[in-house]
Amino acid sequence: MTKSILHCLLLRPILIVLFTILSSSSFNSTASTGATYNVVSLGAKPDGKTDCTKAFLSAWQKACGSAKPATIYVPAGRFLIGKVVFGGGECSNKAITVTIDGTLVAPSNYHGNDDSNWILFHNVDGVSVHGGLLDGQGTSLWACKNSGGNCPSGATSLEFTNSKNIMVAGLTSLNSQMFHIVIHQCQHVKVQGVKVVAPGNSPNTDGIHIGRSDDVTILNANIQTGDDCVSVGPGTTNLWVENVVCGPGHGISIGSLGKDQNEEGVQNMIVKTVKFKGTDNGVRIKTWGRPSNAFVKNVLFQHAVMVDVKNPIVIDQNYCPHNSCPHQASGVKVSDVTYQDIHGTSATEVAVKFDCSSKNPCSGIKLQDVKLTYSNQIAEASCQNAGGTSQGYVQPESCL
Repeated sequence: MTKSILHCLLLRPILIVLFTILSSSSFNSTASTGATYNVVSLGAKPDGKTDCTKAFLSAWQKACGSAKPATIYVPAGRFLIGKVVFGGGECSNKAITVTIDGTLVAPSNYHGNDDSNWILFHNVDGVSVHGGLLDGQGTSLWACKNSGGNCPSGATSLEFTNSKNIMVAGLTSLNSQMFHIVIHQCQHVKVQGVKVVAPGNSPNTDGIHIGRSDDVTILNANIQTGDDCVSVGPGTTNLWVENVVCGPGHGISIGSLGKDQNEEGVQNMIVKTVKFKGTDNGVRIKTWGRPSNAFVKNVLFQHAVMVDVKNPIVIDQNYCPHNSCPHQASGVKVSDVTYQDIHGTSATEVAVKFDCSSKNPCSGIKLQDVKLTYSNQIAEASCQNAGGTSQGYVQPESCL
């Protein structure tokens, strides 16, 4: 294990505790001494039919203009809102809490609407979202996509971009049209106690996606969806994922990376105490087979349980989801990846698969205390262009 990962292991739990204490203190202070803006008082109707967008934007403007910490309160009921952007460019308040006891409902008619997001927080600082349910109403769009129709791409339910000091806690995201929660170009973000629910056949419904962000923590999540439970895009650094249950879904994935020639890498990532139930993959790294200057390094997958997972441990550097394969060697360099205490059952005979780049072979791969079986038998491991070591009990036998 590299010194940077070891340092992160020792230091990060302390930072998580401090983050929780400070966030809780800030939230309690806001609730007790700050201003509160109830969306119903500003015109929102909890009937699930009346467009409440203006009331929510009004609450945001008032919270931004408050000299004190502010709470936007959404009481019980169903509130229909269209695409909304909560911008922070002119927001002087750096302590805004959105407390949701009800359900926010997206428009059911997706036709003519190809917006990339539904609820967007852009360029904000010090925003917390607590509780509530987001109903993306994605069912009809999925049906269109699965039928091969001419459909819009759909909208991410909740997205934070170019923001910092963000907290999302106790939120449930249901049936998002596309990604459920996106963290993009952000710093110092904590996502805790969230639940994601969508059918296993819902297309492109990643649970939580992180890209070009630093210092993101995901804790205590239950994710059931049709794509990656957690997906990690280019430019992600210092990511901590702990106590996540995934399934159905495509697993926890780094990538895809290397789709573009000039692309940032992923580094300093820890995934621990996770469980996969009937997923397509467990812990996965996926890169396109084409030239790229991206990389993956300093990654630890620790304490993972696999239950009938098709690909429990996989590095796929020939990723090609739609048969438009470039058929070139991947330029993405994968190094210093540790798999520690991974056990359970594989739904396929090959439980460990390292399909690495012929141009940039995987290096520094480490297997430690791995036990994966297939149909009550010893599973198999497959290696292409992969180098590393194994320690302790490793089953299937290492092919590094």
